[in-house]
Amino acid sequence: MDFQTWWLIFVPLLFALGWIAARVDFRQMLSETRSLPNSYFKGLNFLLNEEPDRAIDAFVEVAKLDPETTELHFALGSLFRRRGEMERAIRVHQSLLSRSDLPQADREAAQHELAQDFLKAGMLDRAEQAYEAVLDTRFAVPAVRALIRIYESEHDWPRAIDAVKRLRALVDEPVPQLVHYHCEMALTALSAKPADLAAAEAALDAADNAARELRKDNGSAASEVRIAILRARLAAAQGNSEGERKYLVSVLNIAPQYGSLVAADVLESHRRLGQADEGLELLRDHYARHPSLDVFNVIFREIRGTQGHRPAWAFAREALRAHPSMLGLDRLLEVELAMGEKRPLEYSELAGHDANGEPGAAAPSAVLEIAAGADFSLLRSIIHRHTQRLDRYACRVCGFEARNFYWQCPGCNGWETYQPRRLEEIR
Repeated sequence: MDFQTWWLIFVPLLFALGWIAARVDFRQMLSETRSLPNSYFKGLNFLLNEEPDRAIDAFVEVAKLDPETTELHFALGSLFRRRGEMERAIRVHQSLLSRSDLPQADREAAQHELAQDFLKAGMLDRAEQAYEAVLDTRFAVPAVRALIRIYESEHDWPRAIDAVKRLRALVDEPVPQLVHYHCEMALTALSAKPADLAAAEAALDAADNAARELRKDNGSAASEVRIAILRARLAAAQGNSEGERKYLVSVLNIAPQYGSLVAADVLESHRRLGQADEGLELLRDHYARHPSLDVFNVIFREIRGTQGHRPAWAFAREALRAHPSMLGLDRLLEVELAMGEKRPLEYSELAGHDANGEPGAAAPSAVLEIAAGADFSLLRSIIHRHTQRLDRYACRVCGFEARNFYWQCPGCNGWETYQPRRLEEIR
């Protein structure tokens, strides 16, 4: 390439222009720094000295003088909320909302942040109002989700259902807990005095529709199990014993692992129809295929009460041999103690003699090993001390343990997180 003489002028000119631009930028930066109010630097100093209250007051003053500090307030508010300092977070966001010159986008963001502050602080009424104020903004989806949680905590199931419908209009995603909302409404109607059977049936029909939609998205069987259990309760309230039995037995087919929740009711429904033996055989067949502690307990109690201790212990021996369980042994001894109050269990009977001392059928060897000379009360108390911590249900998400089965965890508020099996059975 040929050398051009005018390059000698052009290159130095470029350097000169760059130097001038740099000087202008530096002066502008110094000018902007000088224009910052003293309150800004006071606020930073207070933060460094761990005086957050005075820092907030200083930054509030900065916000009134300089609208460009809005992002600083949002950052401070979020920081205080994460630290659990809810009063300070609320003050920061309320100070933003009190400004008349705040841009609309920032006002909506501040309102949403304030709603989160109220929710975390447990001020549900104020949180609800704050979230409702941003339902028509870009924060509509998170606001509706938060409102659903609020209505859940208040057990306001009709409003929770309406909120879910609004969420479905905004985003196309399944909401599994919708089935349980309808079930809660049905439970409320059935628990009323007198029971509102029409409202309960309508709520269960709605629950069926919601479950059908979930089935398309591979929903779990737990919601269908709960519907069947409530349908059985409704049928019983209507005097329909056959319908009650049908719904309870359907649980064993829909989700066999939930048989422990309905085993006692299945047996009782058969008894009301004069089919106690058929109900017992059904449970024994179910236990053979899907063993669980609660089903074992129901079967043992029934055999012990109707057929005597020998068949009951024979069943228990085979069951505990196939599925060893400290809880099972604890329940077995509990029944024996309860029965002993009505009719003391004589060792002569266990050893192969009847109550009159005549030779009889030999008792199972397992019975002799446990009962020969044993103090059932002492034996049970020792075992019971070690099984108390195992006789619980546990949430898969947060680990919250409870003696009763819950469809919604009292700890993390998650739905269908409890397994229908005791801790000993899942460890």
